[in-house]
Amino acid sequence: MNAPQTQNYEFADFRVDASKRLLIKSDGESVPLTPKVFDLLLYLVRHAGKLIDKDELMTEIWADTIVEENNLSQNISILRRALGENRGENRFIATVPGRGYKFVAEVREVDDAATRRHGDAEMSESPAVAGGFADLGFGIADFGFQNENQKPEIPNQIPNPKSQIPNRKWLIGLTVLSILATSSLGFYLWRGNTKSIVNAPIRAVAVLPFKPLVEESRDEALEMGMADTLISRLGNNRKIVVRPLSSVRKFGNLEQDALTAGRALDVEAVLDGSIQRWGDGIRVNARLIKVADGSLLWTGTFDEKFTGIFLVQDAISNKVASALEFQFSGDKKSEVGKSYTKNAEAYELYLRGRYYAFKITEPEIRKAIAFYQQAIELDPTYAIAYAGMGDAYRTLSIIPYAPSKEVCPQAKALALRALEIDANLAEAHIVLGWVAFWYEWNWNAAESELKRAIELAPNNSDAHRAYAHYLSNLGRHDEAIAEGRRARELDPLSLITNALEGQFLFYAGRTDEAIARYDKTLEIEPNFYTAHSHLGRVYTHQRRYTEAIAALTKAKELSAGSTEPVMQLGYALAKSGNREQAQATLADLKSLAAKRHVPAYNFAMIYNGLGEKEEALNYLEKSFGEREVQLTFIKVDTRWDNLRSEPRFFDLMRRMNFE
Repeated sequence: MNAPQTQNYEFADFRVDASKRLLIKSDGESVPLTPKVFDLLLYLVRHAGKLIDKDELMTEIWADTIVEENNLSQNISILRRALGENRGENRFIATVPGRGYKFVAEVREVDDAATRRHGDAEMSESPAVAGGFADLGFGIADFGFQNENQKPEIPNQIPNPKSQIPNRKWLIGLTVLSILATSSLGFYLWRGNTKSIVNAPIRAVAVLPFKPLVEESRDEALEMGMADTLISRLGNNRKIVVRPLSSVRKFGNLEQDALTAGRALDVEAVLDGSIQRWGDGIRVNARLIKVADGSLLWTGTFDEKFTGIFLVQDAISNKVASALEFQFSGDKKSEVGKSYTKNAEAYELYLRGRYYAFKITEPEIRKAIAFYQQAIELDPTYAIAYAGMGDAYRTLSIIPYAPSKEVCPQAKALALRALEIDANLAEAHIVLGWVAFWYEWNWNAAESELKRAIELAPNNSDAHRAYAHYLSNLGRHDEAIAEGRRARELDPLSLITNALEGQFLFYAGRTDEAIARYDKTLEIEPNFYTAHSHLGRVYTHQRRYTEAIAALTKAKELSAGSTEPVMQLGYALAKSGNREQAQATLADLKSLAAKRHVPAYNFAMIYNGLGEKEEALNYLEKSFGEREVQLTFIKVDTRWDNLRSEPRFFDLMRRMNFE
């Protein structure tokens, strides 16, 4: 497959250098390709416009190897991604079903050997070029060139007639030396400015969702789950922050560039790779990249039976830890390779549970619970599956899709079972903290559990966010803001973490900062309904009712059936003077309550907005009787200020241990 030295090809924004076996973008960036993928590209480019049979391609590319047809399709898929083709596009490679492939982009053959010869001749004339780099204290590599063939060409701007130039070689040498000196000085200054960035210690790492080798047979739960497991394992250290799944999961699209994701996540290194399952086999490719300069810190390929996936994860975890050895010194290496089950089938079910739990709608959370249950049935000692299932149950109470009395006790029982198996499981302590806070109103127990979770996993953003929420609802605002900020630092792109930080700021009376944080959240995801709902809450407080109603109407449309923004909207309509619409909203909620769970707290809020204090207090009593999690907001929510002098309200606060 080696091409003549003079042969190069161009198409669209790419150049193929056959002699150096490089695919180069128009901006000069080289696109990494495996040898076989480059061979495939070169063959297609040389036969552009011609339909190439699959057999012909397999014979030419794998001349000495017997391979299956799916090997060809896998490499075609990889090549398409390298060229930036999206699913369904045929800008470069068209598939002819049952036949083969055709390279459809216009290809131009380029011969630039003469240019290289001219440049080399000019440079060889000047002794300054031969020694100039070394004399100035720099080598070719310092300028970003990897070998002598990549030396910069010097423009020929010197007059040719010898009658005008008595010593042409001397003048050329002087000119080149001047250019080199200027370039060297500029590079020295640039190098001085960037050296600290490139050589900066690795403080934070992101593990991106793994990509499929073959797009047509992708398994998002497995791809996301592989990253999730490695995040969990590598996160068991106290020196490097590993971004949680909630921040990295948005970078799961097939065209995602790892360095771009790393910069967005504000990390110094990124671990990414590909994963594919065939029957009972699995192949994983992984690489650890330094974000500052794109340098490769480690790479590896693993082929195993699916039952050996834990060996693959152990190997990747340990190799990454080894690549960052000085960062992990002093930590228990056993924690890096920690696995919660040895049952591959149970592990796969757990991954699917995690995948659906992150979708945060009632049907998806119910699916997650079912998968967790199946995983536990296969491995009754699967501690993290118990904790995951407990977290799913407690989530149903706040969205709200289920009565607190129904789901919170189940969440607690599952978390306690997880701790019977593993007393140091931070995720289980977080669930217990939420239940003690939201359902039991046992403030001391809640704080103890959440602090314990942070002690066990200081870089766990979920633990810091839960503790911040607890502190905010108890009116400990400065502490809440500090914990909320820490949660966001650990998980900068988490939508709920960003939105809740806005809530903590709002309850602390820092309204402008709260609005700014909600705006930042919506920059990350414009359709995140919680941010719209919280923003509408702030506008209502500011009596900016038109904006409030618009924000809350949008939140309702985006919420997939949550009654929380409906309650917020009903209150805003009532306070704006639109009593008829507020009462209609109240009627809609009552009609919905005949079919599914609607918290009594929602009715209390709208009645309070309408000025019907007795009805509001009646529904607050019902909310208390059901131990609804929403009731934990009454200490700090300013919408209840008009009731604080009411004896019934004061007694309610006392019974909740607030007073």
